[in-house]
Amino acid sequence: MNEGIQTALSLMLIGMITVGFILFLVVAIGNIIIRVTNKIKVPVVIHAARNVKETFAPNKMAAIVAAVNQVTHGKGKVTKIEKIN
Repeated sequence: MNEGIQTALSLMLIGMITVGFILFLVVAIGNIIIRVTNKIKVPVVIHAARNVKETFAPNKMAAIVAAVNQVTHGKGKVTKIEKIN
């Protein structure tokens, strides 16, 4: 084999191994970060709702609550509804 081709193939092999190793590190570190983040539990502070006059119709309130329950699989809770201008 020609010396130039042999050098090119060895450089290509070293490059491919390096890229594979770096991709492995990215995936491994990403998984570690995800697992650590999921284990950390931050206390959630929920402020008590003020005595605000209800401005939404009951059927609209029910629709909003049903949508939140559907999206969050029953884990979400509607605490405040504000109309955005």
